[in-house]
Amino acid sequence: MSELKALEVVGLSKSFGAVKALKNFDLAIEPGCFFGLLGPNGAGKSTFMSIISGFIRHDEGSVTLFGEPLNPDAPEQKKLIGLAPQNIALYKDLTAEANLSLFAKLQGLHGAGLKARVDEALDLAQLQDRRKSLVKEFSGGMKRRLNIAVALLHNPRVLLCDEPTVGVDPQSRNAIFDTLLKLKDQGMTVLYSTHYMEEAERLCDRIGIIDHGEILREGDLDTLLQELPDIDRISTRNGGFSAQTLADFGRFGELLKHNGSVHLKPSDSFRLSEFYRWVEGENMDARDFIIERPSLENLFLQLTGRDLRE
Repeated sequence: MSELKALEVVGLSKSFGAVKALKNFDLAIEPGCFFGLLGPNGAGKSTFMSIISGFIRHDEGSVTLFGEPLNPDAPEQKKLIGLAPQNIALYKDLTAEANLSLFAKLQGLHGAGLKARVDEALDLAQLQDRRKSLVKEFSGGMKRRLNIAVALLHNPRVLLCDEPTVGVDPQSRNAIFDTLLKLKDQGMTVLYSTHYMEEAERLCDRIGIIDHGEILREGDLDTLLQELPDIDRISTRNGGFSAQTLADFGRFGELLKHNGSVHLKPSDSFRLSEFYRWVEGENMDARDFIIERPSLENLFLQLTGRDLRE
C-alpha cells in the first residue's frame, strides 16, 4: 500500500467577490518533500497557505492531510501544521524568550518541557544571545528567524513558510535556508512559497509554478526545464568582434543587441559542438562567450508571457 500523501488537494477553488484567487487547484505532496510554490505576488500562494492553515475556508474542492479531510476546527489536526506567515506574527514589545514562551503555552506546553522547547527554538533561530531583547529592536532577518521558530514549537509534521525571506539580509537569508534544509533532512514536510526563482532552484525537491490561482506546471527542476532548449542564449564578453565575425556568429541563431552587448538566441537546430568548432576555427577563446542555461523564470515567461517578478 502506498504511503499517504502529506497534503493532497483536488479541485480547490476560492473567490473573493469577483476575484477568483484559486481555480481548480490540484496538488499532491509526499511526506518529507520540500515543495516550492513559485509565482509572482498575487498569484494565489498566500490564499492557498491560509486555507491549509485554517484561516479561511475554500469554496470548492477537497483537502486531505495525511489521508484525513482537512478540518480547521480539529485540535489534533492543527498540531500537525506549523505556519510561518508572510506578515511577522510576533509581539514586538515582548522579548524573544517571552514570545516563544507565550506561543508555547498556547500550544499546551508547560514546565520543563516548555523551557526545553524555548531553548531549542532560540538555538534554531540563532538568537540565544538576544533572548532578553525586545523584538522591536530586531532586524528584519532576526524577526523572520524567530517567526519560523515559533511555528516549530509544537513539532509539526508539515511546515508552511509563506515568503519567509522578504526583506531580510543575505546572512539571515542563508541562515533560514540552512534551518529549513536541516528540518527537511530530519523528515519534515515543507511547503515554501516564493517569487524568487533562485530560492526554488536551491531549496526545493519539487516545484509548482503558479499564476492567477492555477498550477501551470509541477515537477522536479530537471523535469520542468525539459520543456525548454538546453541553452537559452549565448552572450559575448568581447565587444570588439568584427562585422564579419558577428555575421558568422549569427548563423547559429537570432542575434540580439542590448546595452552594447550582443546575444544569440540559438536556433532549433543549434549544436554546441558545432559552435565550439567554429570558435576554434576563428582562433577565438571560448571564454569570450557566456552560455546561459534556461531557468524557471524563462519557463514562467514562456507559460505566461510576463516576467516572474511582475
